[in-house]
Amino acid sequence: APLMKINFLGDSGQNTLTVTQSLGNAASLDSEDAAAKQVEQALKGVSGVQTVQTSIGSSGSSLRDAFSGGGSGVTYSITTDASVDQVDLRTRVESALSALPNVGTVQVQASGGGFTSSNIEIDITAPDESSLQQSSDALVKAVQGKAGIGQISSNLSASLPFIAVTVDRAKAAAAGLSEVAVGSIVSNTMRPQQVGTVELNGTGVSVYLQASDVPTTVDALKALQIPTAAGEVRLDSLATVAQSQGPVSITTDRGQRTAAITITPSTDNLATATASVNTALKDTVLPSGATATIGGVASDQSSAFSQLGLALLAAILIVYIVMVATFKSLRQPLLLLVSVPFAATGAIILQVVTGVPLGVASLIGVLMLIGIVVTNAIVLVDLVNQYREKGLSAHDAVIAGGSRRLRPILMTALATIFALTPMALGITGHGGFISQPLAIIVIGGLVSSTLLTLLVLPTLYNLVEGAKERRQARRAAKTSAVAEASPAH
Repeated sequence: APLMKINFLGDSGQNTLTVTQSLGNAASLDSEDAAAKQVEQALKGVSGVQTVQTSIGSSGSSLRDAFSGGGSGVTYSITTDASVDQVDLRTRVESALSALPNVGTVQVQASGGGFTSSNIEIDITAPDESSLQQSSDALVKAVQGKAGIGQISSNLSASLPFIAVTVDRAKAAAAGLSEVAVGSIVSNTMRPQQVGTVELNGTGVSVYLQASDVPTTVDALKALQIPTAAGEVRLDSLATVAQSQGPVSITTDRGQRTAAITITPSTDNLATATASVNTALKDTVLPSGATATIGGVASDQSSAFSQLGLALLAAILIVYIVMVATFKSLRQPLLLLVSVPFAATGAIILQVVTGVPLGVASLIGVLMLIGIVVTNAIVLVDLVNQYREKGLSAHDAVIAGGSRRLRPILMTALATIFALTPMALGITGHGGFISQPLAIIVIGGLVSSTLLTLLVLPTLYNLVEGAKERRQARRAAKTSAVAEASPAH
């Protein structure tokens, strides 16, 4: 297992889970109710689950619910024990539900963070539906069972039942009809046709005409009478009528079909799950013309880390420019910037010891450290330079400046560390998922950078500036010797 975990924003600390269950769009309310009772009983048996609120047959759209017969899935809102490890609890809930038979597709997600989804997505594009389905199936199979991978779902797995009427062009032509004509007759029979409007009490009302014997079964549709020049014939004598399955929605990007695979990590170490997905993408051979890219929280994390990395470099450059202008030297600011990697070392060590994952909040803490840790070093070096201007050697000035600044530097560092301790302990409420890693980074960096400022920095200063003094002394001695020898000639 890696020493340091890496994630995006971390666990939001919310003690809620959302479980979604789907038995297919054709499922009735009764079948969903029966399946929901199984899930409810399983959830009640999981230690750490306090309350379960169930909503059956509501998709959030009254129009869709009306046309789907009400069966639009089941949603469970779960309140958990806040003192329990939420990642472990979610894993136990997933295990309990995966063992249930005949409950359809069940997804478990943490809820309440309010920032971003914790899911990794694989975005697939392909030139046709067949290639898209093959790519989706291959990638789902490649990802399953890998380290850090929890639940997997593809939006291609959802489908709606429909009745397909495929007109035989030759048979229709023999009857004196075209494919379009047969399709229009079927369409006009199945749905009301607007024939005009009437005015009632000053309001225009549309008038629709509908057949009295609309087919309600596949057999009735097959027997639908189609008028031809030779008389009426059955629809199934001109076309094939069969029930089939089709996608709930069709999405395209630049003319190509697209699909998405959603992966819920089974661990709070996003790096492990992302590495598994990248390995699957690399090892899977896709059909010609199909492509797959990683997205979701993995893409968000990569983008955020890159931007914060550039911000760190910019901050270091700005600090260096300011110090060059202050000390009017190129060497001394470089000595002070040595404190930055030392601070980062202490920050990383403390993060590993505490087990808190490295995320965006941690990198923001490192960004803060750049300004914080350099401050004490600037104060110390500035005082040492003042002593040297008064005639002290670099060695004596370092000793005098270090002894003079020891107490203020320690007091400043300790005051900041103690002030951040409650945040580092995670006792600041639900916002701790941001404040805790930030505080840990700053505390670890302050400890190591303070030791650097008091021990390593004076040593480096003495080596660099002392060597400069010795060179100047040798140069002065050589010049003096030459000047003394000149009168002898």
